[in-house]
Amino acid sequence: MTARASSSWDLTPGRFLIALWGVAGVLALLGQAVSRLAPRALEPIENGDLTLYQGAIYAAWAVFSAYTEGYRAFQLRFSPRVVARALYLAKNPQPLHVLLAPAYCMCFFHANRRNRIIAWATVAMVTFFIISLRYAPYPWRGIVDGGVVLALIWGAIAIVYYFVRGLSGHAVPSAVELPEDNVNRASHSMGSTVDSSPVERANDDLPTEAEASA
Repeated sequence: MTARASSSWDLTPGRFLIALWGVAGVLALLGQAVSRLAPRALEPIENGDLTLYQGAIYAAWAVFSAYTEGYRAFQLRFSPRVVARALYLAKNPQPLHVLLAPAYCMCFFHANRRNRIIAWATVAMVTFFIISLRYAPYPWRGIVDGGVVLALIWGAIAIVYYFVRGLSGHAVPSAVELPEDNVNRASHSMGSTVDSSPVERANDDLPTEAEASA
C-alpha cells in the first residue's frame, strides 16, 4: 500500500527547512555528478574532434537520454518521489530520517521493498557504469557523458519544479512509498491523501488531471 503526498502543505519554518534539506541534498548529489561529467562531455565539442558520424551519434544519444532518463526516469518517477518524500518527512519528522533526509528522499531506507531495491540497484549499476566507462576511448566517453549530463540536469530541474509546486499547495504526482507496515499510520496522519489501493497499482506513472487536482 502507498501514501500520496498531500496537496496542501502549510509548513512552519522548521518543517520547511527539513523538506529543503532533503531536496537540497539530492540536488547537491546531482550537481556534483554534473560538475564532474560536464567537462568531459563538452571536451570533444569544444575541441572540434567529432566527425560528422560521431556528431550525429552524440545528438541521437542526447535525445535518447533526455527522453528515457530525463523525462521517463527522472520527471515521471524519481523527481516527484523525492519531493513527495521530502514533504511527507517535513510533516512527519523523525530524528534519524531528518538527519539522513537526502537518502530518505531517494528511498534508500524507510521505503517499500520495491523502491529500496530499485534505489540500491541503481547505485550499483551506476557505479559499475562509471568504472567501465573509464576504459572507453576518446571521444566516445565524452559522448556517453553528454547524454548522462543532460538527463541529470533534466532531473534536477524537475525536482525544483515539483518542490515549488508542492510548497504552493499543488499535488505532487507521486506516492510517498512508505514501508507496507507504515501505511496505516500514514493514513491516520495524512487523512484522505492516502491511496488505499494495493502495492501492485501502477505508481510509476503520473496521475490524471483529476487526481492531481484532488
